[in-house]
Amino acid sequence: MTTEFDLGALLAERGAERYELHTKYLNPQLPRMLHTIGFDKVYERAEGAHFFDADGNDYLDMLAGFGVMGLGRHHPVVRRALHDVLDADLADLTRFDCQPLPGLLAERLLTHSPHLDRVFFGNSGTEAVETALKFARYATGRPRILYCEHAFHGLTTGALSVNGETGFRDGFAPLLPDTAVPLGDLDALARELGKGDVAALIVEPIQGKGVHEAPPGYLRAAQELLHRHKALLIADEVQTGLGRTGDFYAYQREDGVEPDLVCVAKALSGGYVPVGATLGRDWIFKKVYSSMDRVLVHSASFGANAQAMAAGLAVLSVMENEQIVAGVRATGELLKSRLTALIDEYELLADVRGRGLMIGIEFGRPSSLKLRSRWTMLQAARKGLFAQMVVVPLLQRHRILTQVSGDHLEVIKLIPPLVLDEADVDRFLGAFTAVMDDAHSGGGLMWDFGRTLIKQAVANR
Repeated sequence: MTTEFDLGALLAERGAERYELHTKYLNPQLPRMLHTIGFDKVYERAEGAHFFDADGNDYLDMLAGFGVMGLGRHHPVVRRALHDVLDADLADLTRFDCQPLPGLLAERLLTHSPHLDRVFFGNSGTEAVETALKFARYATGRPRILYCEHAFHGLTTGALSVNGETGFRDGFAPLLPDTAVPLGDLDALARELGKGDVAALIVEPIQGKGVHEAPPGYLRAAQELLHRHKALLIADEVQTGLGRTGDFYAYQREDGVEPDLVCVAKALSGGYVPVGATLGRDWIFKKVYSSMDRVLVHSASFGANAQAMAAGLAVLSVMENEQIVAGVRATGELLKSRLTALIDEYELLADVRGRGLMIGIEFGRPSSLKLRSRWTMLQAARKGLFAQMVVVPLLQRHRILTQVSGDHLEVIKLIPPLVLDEADVDRFLGAFTAVMDDAHSGGGLMWDFGRTLIKQAVANR
């Protein structure tokens, strides 16, 4: 006799064990880290840009699952599309037919980059990058990929080869032949291209780590250099794409930029089903898939599955119907301008940068002696501790989830759901100014927590 699987009953029975289960069977450092900084919350449900705990407390999400939740959580249109595709009982993933949904999503996606012609669907941003690297090497017949210092393009071996941080790369060599160039340095790019073995440059128009934007004119000038040397431009829009920066793609802010390959993922999923897409020029795809013998030379077992395609189509429909990109421009400008106005008020606040709803808040060395001595103490223990001191009270006292924008960085990155509204902006600003007031008072719980972080940092050396 078989018993029907009851997910609700399982969660009711075992859900309270979540942290113990993770400690025992998954990455043991995650629950340890969450406990150390007081992030070991228990969230029961979510809607839009908000989480709720078992007591009904409302938490504002300024992280969007690292950018995955572009439309927030459980958007009704995306949710309905997934129910519909499950109810349709499609003959999905036979691998030897041509289902309509991948073609329809590719067609819809390509309308936003009319200079591109074809799409490969995988399952993540990393897979989208891996696809672009493989296609660029095959299309050009060259081995080497250029990337920008401090870049992040994923953690599988190929994507790791174009990752600009040694902390991610250490111990995983040998990787692909690669070379890092400074973001915005055209002379360094020209020197590498002159060696004649470069397949492509991969670049984030706005780097996720630290939120650093390519200088004005750089992408177009880089594109011209690359094409002169018969190399390709790959735009990694995994985090910046689908409206995040106030344009559908971040590269579109600069006239004349037409990347040869574009990597998309995260928000295309609707937050439900993993999906990645690599968009490219017709000649590149035709060179890779040059004959029937090569029809499966690059493929993915779960790529273009019906649920992922339905989610992507629903996301693009919502973006158009609800004018998401225009909303991001307006809300992003409001948030950034109000944060920028605080720079003159708080000596610990050094910079506010970014576009749309991708904003970096950087902290820096204060001028007053009292705060400077405390800042120096934190920096001596571990760079990035002050930013963590801001992130923790935002959650603990104000129920706002944020993140430090990379290891050893004094930068908080805001990448909230694109449906953030003016009330959410007001709430974040009120909480942020309260935390800054506490930090600048020179005492209180914030600096007490700083001492705890220092002890932890020293212990981990």
